[in-house]
Amino acid sequence: MLLLLTVFSARAQQKTKWDAADKADKMSDKLYRELDLTKEQNKKIHDINEDISRRREAAKKDTSIKARDLMKLRQTLDTERSNRFKSVLTPAQYKKWNDWELKKKEHLEAKMDRKQDKRQARKANR
Repeated sequence: MLLLLTVFSARAQQKTKWDAADKADKMSDKLYRELDLTKEQNKKIHDINEDISRRREAAKKDTSIKARDLMKLRQTLDTERSNRFKSVLTPAQYKKWNDWELKKKEHLEAKMDRKQDKRQARKANR
């Protein structure tokens, strides 16, 4: 038992970043539970998530891509994911998923605004 715990602990410490397959698994598992996907839908959603995740990782590793272009590419990939999801999910499932995505984007934008406000306040206090 102690050996198993040691191996598990060492493995967890080695793997701090998730690869595309891990990200696809995590996203797909959540969608499977929350949207009550069929097994066929789950397989297709997983494949879409893995494809998009791999392409995002490859773009992130490509040092020749400028930050602004990388941001545009991410937006393009997000749009592609959305369009591909639309062809797999029922209208109700797609609406629920899309609502989550919108809330997530709003939360992220608010977080970025707060960070920018803090930076500006620090600059003003200097």
